[in-house]
Amino acid sequence: VQLQASGGGLVQAGDSLRLSCAASGGSFSIYTMAWFRQAPGKEREFVAVISWGGGNTYSADSVKGRFTISRDNAKNTVYLQMNSLKPEDTAVYYCAGRKYGSVNNFKTPRDSDYWGQGTQVTVSS
Repeated sequence: VQLQASGGGLVQAGDSLRLSCAASGGSFSIYTMAWFRQAPGKEREFVAVISWGGGNTYSADSVKGRFTISRDNAKNTVYLQMNSLKPEDTAVYYCAGRKYGSVNNFKTPRDSDYWGQGTQVTVSS
């Protein structure tokens, strides 16, 4: 499956952004999907994950209450709604997919089967 992320940009602290990740070339509904991010000089870190059907989600403590992951299997797309953005949220955001995974076993980069190309999010103070 191929993943194409979009929606990044330059915003001010407190603003919102919605990232999208469109999938093609596979059966999207069988993939657990996640978002990761990587800031300059840091390792790629987990942000949020959503189950095949969208009924189960899990988010990192650093974004809990501010970011929401969702998916539309009819559109083969996963979203990351980011509210109350902070400068420390600045990073390249990557969508990722794991075939037949679950929200319990998809929380590290090595758990991913597929990666999107990344979209830059920059939050100014």
